[in-house]
Amino acid sequence: MSGLLVTGTSSDAGKSLVVTGLCRAWARQGVRVAPFKAQNMSNNSMVCADGAEIGRAQYLQCEAAGVEASGVHNPVLLKPGSDRQAFVVVRGKPAGRLEAGEYATGRTHLAEAAFAAYEELRASVDLVVTEGAGSPAEINLRAGDYVNMGLARRFGLPVALVGDIDRGGVLAALYGTWALLDDEDRALLRTFVINKFRGDASVLTPGLDEISRRTGLSCAGVLPWLTDVWLDSEDALSIGRWRPDGDAMSERLSVAVVRFPRTSNATDVDALAAEPGIDVHITTDLDRCREADLLVLPGSRATVDDLAWLRRQGLDAVVTERAAAGRPVLGICGGYEMLVETIEDAVESSAGTVTGLSVLAGRVTFHDEKVLARPNERWKGHDVDGYEIHHGVVDAEPTFPGGSASGSVWGTIWHGTFENDGFRRAWLTEVAAAVGSAWTPDLTAPGFRARRSAMIDALADACEASLDLDHLLELAQEAP
Repeated sequence: MSGLLVTGTSSDAGKSLVVTGLCRAWARQGVRVAPFKAQNMSNNSMVCADGAEIGRAQYLQCEAAGVEASGVHNPVLLKPGSDRQAFVVVRGKPAGRLEAGEYATGRTHLAEAAFAAYEELRASVDLVVTEGAGSPAEINLRAGDYVNMGLARRFGLPVALVGDIDRGGVLAALYGTWALLDDEDRALLRTFVINKFRGDASVLTPGLDEISRRTGLSCAGVLPWLTDVWLDSEDALSIGRWRPDGDAMSERLSVAVVRFPRTSNATDVDALAAEPGIDVHITTDLDRCREADLLVLPGSRATVDDLAWLRRQGLDAVVTERAAAGRPVLGICGGYEMLVETIEDAVESSAGTVTGLSVLAGRVTFHDEKVLARPNERWKGHDVDGYEIHHGVVDAEPTFPGGSASGSVWGTIWHGTFENDGFRRAWLTEVAAAVGSAWTPDLTAPGFRARRSAMIDALADACEASLDLDHLLELAQEAP
């Protein structure tokens, strides 16, 4: 058994990307490899086949490794409900709440759950590639840490540090991280990786050599900027960073996605952004939301609070005006709940009964028990599957997969439906017709799931070409 911890100089440095690429690269070599993340703090999650809720990134990493995703791969998931409170998921199931004051000191039971999951996983595979969270240099949180150096110390894991050169200051970030760790933690820090490099590598080499000289860390390689790669990220920093397709379709549809303060599962619109001729923008701008061909209200981890925010911004009037004019509006999960007539919530908030936007019929009632499911059905001849993660149950006549529709307003409680190519393209054709657009889908373009699989292969190709996989594997085999 062997293991490696991949951590970063900051959030969004590329930990998830590197772990995904390494899992696929080593799986290609015949290594029985599995991903692991002791704790996520994210509102982007997925329901596994066994009904467990885990982070989207770990679900994708399991796909890369060729293993069935389950709660063991991400045993603790924290879902922020406010600035000072998070909902806790342990081994895929709801497990109460965590207040801000408990974050540094009140997580002993969560640490033990994470350690037990790691021991279970490492007994079943050859290699566990573990992803850290944030930065290991968050010394204010070190005492209660069980996802970065706390995990590494518990299991003797060698640590690879990933630095994002695109954001600048990567050499200082690498050295500063090393310098802030105490001696016992620093002893486990063994190598580093540069991510998102563009340019002449010879210009960078003297700096990397100096970091190695000062710290004793080896350089495991420099990953290039990968223009056609995206990930199901857990970091809020990544929301709205979808890269344009660069396609040449002349007829286009514009999509405005409302950026809620508590957006959940923003990955739902990745499939729209990947469709040729579809331009997706994350925004709070009233004019852009008013003028777009399609307005999307995505999921929310705090439906009532985000609805109140929507009204303060004046976006409620934009939604009702669009609905009255027959201009397309889509609500997904929490966004769908906002579109109906009444919301009864004593679970996520203490608001009680709240009036919704009333552009779709129905009533939402929040229940203590969370719905976790992997439903499927057919819509106008197309297979549609998705996944459900919600406390709110909508009482409405089902006229759309996972929800209802009226005119050019659609709502679904399901996540992931637009990853179904036939359904997505047929529905977007209806959107185009509603706004008088000549856009039609390019049926020769790769499907979304095929593109995602190709993306994982591209990551693995980059890891094989740019990283010293043999060196990383030798380090991993040092783990007891």
